[in-house]
Amino acid sequence: MSDTASFGLRDVPESEKQGLVREVFSSVAKRYDLMNDLMSAGIHRLWKDAMVDWLDPRPGQRILDVAGGTGDIAFRIARRARRRGGEAQVLVCDINPDMLAEGLRRAKVQDESAIGWLCGNAERLPAPDASVDAYTIAFGIRNVTHIDAALREARRVLKPGGRFLCLEFSRVEAPGLDALYDVYSAEVLPRLGKWVAGDAEAYRYLAESIRRFPAQREFARMIGQAGLEHVKVRNLSGGIAALHSAWRI
Repeated sequence: MSDTASFGLRDVPESEKQGLVREVFSSVAKRYDLMNDLMSAGIHRLWKDAMVDWLDPRPGQRILDVAGGTGDIAFRIARRARRRGGEAQVLVCDINPDMLAEGLRRAKVQDESAIGWLCGNAERLPAPDASVDAYTIAFGIRNVTHIDAALREARRVLKPGGRFLCLEFSRVEAPGLDALYDVYSAEVLPRLGKWVAGDAEAYRYLAESIRRFPAQREFARMIGQAGLEHVKVRNLSGGIAALHSAWRI
């Protein structure tokens, strides 16, 4: 029997997951950030700001943002470094050309020329060993086929002393909020997806993928198993999302 990987609430052959995920994000690329606003009532912006606050990027750093095709995190990092007096070298890597095209479009609109763009797989990053000061990934790691492989790649490309920072939907821990969130993600998100992006199934997958993603403690354990150290977790909005931080020592 061939190995399988989760795709929403169903299991598919490992060889098929990457293509299925690519179809999802190609379908919603042009409305992806608008949908994030609608799905979270704009709160995703606060979560991303909290991520960059914790990262605290500095001029001269080389930062790799993985699965960041539309540029939302990269733009924030670049602006934050400038406020500290200089440029950070920010590189976006995403497996989906349509998401990258949307990021490049936004960069042109914002006159943001200091960011580099790469098409690449989080499990086989097109970056040398020990080449970046920080690795960031926001709402992307649950979509890879092998999370453990992506985490090992994060460690590989980080310099000694380099920082890993992941923002991802997680397990709701606030009493009462978990049941409400389950109903919202299962019933409301697909309808929003159909109305705004014309694709209910894409957002049904996204909601289901959140349910299959490891809870905070389990994901922290996986980060440690990949060889990253000093793992810390911060819940956001009662655990709807969580930040995981770690270091390559």
